[in-house]
Amino acid sequence: MIRGVPRLRSRRTGPVVRPSVFSFGDLLGESLAGMLQRPARSALTALGTVLGVGTFVAILGLTATASSQIDARFDSLSATEVSVEDTASEQNEFAGPAFPPDADARVEQLNGVRSAGVYWPVRLADTVTVRSAPVGGAVGGGRTEVVAASPGVLEAAEPTLSQGRIYDDLMSRDGAFVAVIGSGVAARLGITTLETRPAVFVGDQPFTVTGIIENTERKADLLLSVVVPRTTAEKVWGPPEGSSAAMLISTDLGAAQQVARLAPTALRPDHPEYLKAVPPPDPRVLRSGVSGDLSQLFLLLAGICLVIGAVGIANTTLVSVLERTGEIGLRRALGARARHITLQFLAESGVLGALGGLIGTSLGVVTVVGVALARDWTPVVHPATAAAAPAIGLLTGVLAGLYPAWRASRVEPAEALRR
Repeated sequence: MIRGVPRLRSRRTGPVVRPSVFSFGDLLGESLAGMLQRPARSALTALGTVLGVGTFVAILGLTATASSQIDARFDSLSATEVSVEDTASEQNEFAGPAFPPDADARVEQLNGVRSAGVYWPVRLADTVTVRSAPVGGAVGGGRTEVVAASPGVLEAAEPTLSQGRIYDDLMSRDGAFVAVIGSGVAARLGITTLETRPAVFVGDQPFTVTGIIENTERKADLLLSVVVPRTTAEKVWGPPEGSSAAMLISTDLGAAQQVARLAPTALRPDHPEYLKAVPPPDPRVLRSGVSGDLSQLFLLLAGICLVIGAVGIANTTLVSVLERTGEIGLRRALGARARHITLQFLAESGVLGALGGLIGTSLGVVTVVGVALARDWTPVVHPATAAAAPAIGLLTGVLAGLYPAWRASRVEPAEALRR
């Protein structure tokens, strides 16, 4: 309510009126009255902020929850993988291959090693093709990689076989002409079953297919390769050229760093410098990278939702100003000043924004908990996010109401009452 109280008459200027007063209680009461006059419109106005703030809280909560799950996945896979590279040719051009014939057995004696194996890509001439029999499909040798690998490589890769099995140590020691192919190669060669005992020809050399790899936990390039035993490859195509050979090691959780330090010495105690062990990256670096990328993307989406909510509040408040022109003119005629009208409409939009922020925060937290329970995850919602969300709703409402409030303060009393 706007109060104007006459003061004593002045001899020079006539009657003086005390400046109008608009207390905080009056401001809050008038704002609530304005919103309650049109409850449906007020609810729709707050809906934009509810969606924006709810999306903001849900996205940040789901990002934090997903990041924690990625960390766990990293610990169970990447943190248990060690690669060893052959750098002998860089140290001595006459050194030859750095990996000894019993490389797998040497490394597997280290504590914490589950499985290990040596592999290298076989260099094939451009004229060599890879084909199958009895299906008869053919793929150019340049497009299908032939990998020589000991059985430990396939065990460390943890493959999922759609059919058959991987070759074992006995087949590898005997130099058997067998092969395990990836699902991509099997599809290109037309091999859909092992009941017909298909064979893969690399040039003129046949290899009996013992298994088809559907998926792998490590070394996904095996899905597009023909994998043959290491001893067989050496018998047909000779030892690896240069520093093309490498070793894949699967370790227990927490043993990767120690295995990486000991593997070169265990393989070549005479020249450990011929081998370079690559331990898994620091999980903290992965965590910060993943969290940063996801947060930037999802914060952008949440910001877009908040902008949409702010536009909705501004549009509805502006329409309200146009409909309440007569009311505004009457208030101005009774002594309300432009700043009073501005504060009233800013208070209305701010209250709607804060209310929408509270409801949106609750819905966002419920969404995070619901998704986490459905996926059997641990929900993660930072307290700072939940505490800041209502304030963001209030700020969104105030910013959205600036222009409509300014328009309302510009209404002339005489013109408004004439309408």
